Amino acid sequence: MPSLQRRVAAEALGTFGLVFIGTGVVVADGLTGGGFGLLGIATAHAIVLAVMVSATMNISGGLVNPALTLGLLAIKRISGRDAAAYIGAQLAAALLAAWLVSQLLPDDAVRAALLGTPQLGNGTSFTQGIVIEAILTFFLMTAVMGTAVTKTAPAIGGFGIGLTLLFDILVGGNLTGAAMNPARAFGPAVVSQNLVGHALYWIGPILGAVVASLFWAWLAGEKEEKE
Repeated sequence: MPSLQRRVAAEALGTFGLVFIGTGVVVADGLTGGGFGLLGIATAHAIVLAVMVSATMNISGGLVNPALTLGLLAIKRISGRDAAAYIGAQLAAALLAAWLVSQLLPDDAVRAALLGTPQLGNGTSFTQGIVIEAILTFFLMTAVMGTAVTKTAPAIGGFGIGLTLLFDILVGGNLTGAAMNPARAFGPAVVSQNLVGHALYWIGPILGAVVASLFWAWLAGEKEEKE
């Protein structure tokens, strides 16, 4: 197993890529007058996640998400020490990525897009947002468990995990922003100083990831293992 330092660096790299492209494409969509649309934004997120997970999977597991990290902690597939180090790296990388987008893209577009910070859609309550984020993250964690974690997982890299982001964002993008990742919400929210409703982007994804990991630990019939 690679050293913790190398694994943490891989998690930082993967999260940086996801948040930089994820926030950047939302801001860039505004520059094009909505030319990318929800499908374009979802596709960009899906591709960057697939690439980042595939690139870092053999080093750190390619989690790039605090909720997924806690999901694996719940079934003892990662230690508490390693989980804390992963999450710290993920959040720091998300902050750096969001800050760089705010500095590199036009100020007007950044402000108009709220730096790509996930937002509740009109008519979606805070409680509904938590449930939606939990369900979307359940699907994401299912992809992680079914294609990467279990012993019988097919060797398809991050492709299946990235595809999950595509359909999740198409469904939930206009409802909650479909973050499914506390780091993806945290970075732009802090940099743009827009923390309204931010707690749901922690509660929902963590709930969905933990439930999915526990379900898959039972479904796969594998003995829980600790890294």
